[in-house]
Amino acid sequence: MSRLKNKVAVITGGAQGIGKATAEKFADEGASVALWDLSREKAEVVVKDLIAKNVTAAFFDTNVADYASVETAAKKTIERFGRIDILINNAGITRDATLMKMSPEQWKQVIDVNLTGVFNCTKIVAAFMAEKGYGRIINAASVVGIYGNFGQTNYVATKAGVIGMTRVWARELGKKGITVNVVAPGFIETEMIQSVPEKVLNSVTERTPLGRLGKTEDIANAYCFLASDDASFITGAVLSVDGGYIS
Repeated sequence: MSRLKNKVAVITGGAQGIGKATAEKFADEGASVALWDLSREKAEVVVKDLIAKNVTAAFFDTNVADYASVETAAKKTIERFGRIDILINNAGITRDATLMKMSPEQWKQVIDVNLTGVFNCTKIVAAFMAEKGYGRIINAASVVGIYGNFGQTNYVATKAGVIGMTRVWARELGKKGITVNVVAPGFIETEMIQSVPEKVLNSVTERTPLGRLGKTEDIANAYCFLASDDASFITGAVLSVDGGYIS
């Protein structure tokens, strides 16, 4: 069964990792896919592969941290697809350092993408959704936004902030037919954790009852559920997809 048949989904950070897996999952479930990303070369490969499978897909060069860039991407997406039914605020970066070593630039870079970027995309896309009286917005947080994590003041601040914003927006947008939820991934096998020392990853695995790191498909599946009609009475929720990780 195609759970997202005839839906139009915007996926930020869709060129690689979780975003790429989400684009593929949503396409398999019948959605048309718009990738918003800065990685043109990688995103165009994803789009080309989707089109080869007879999926309607397009790439829009988008800097989520820049409000005008998001406005342009949204307008072009509406022109191309006619509407936006689903927004996956998946784009995110890390600039890790302990508090004493973190520069103001490292702080600002992560805030701009991971927090302000989510605000920009949601504010702009929600207006289009409200006109249609329907929308599914799913934001990417992280288990570290719930538990905290050494050396990630900026990243944790953004992910905790995303959880808070989601709960506000669920209240504000519900009457407009829009649900807003959060997926909080645990440690997932993506490019982002390639720099993490092996002994740290081994420690994470040991503290995960299911005994493994997550796969990008695990998060894509959660996004898909929350974007589908199966989750039509769920809003303001935080879905942890972390294998039972024990902080």
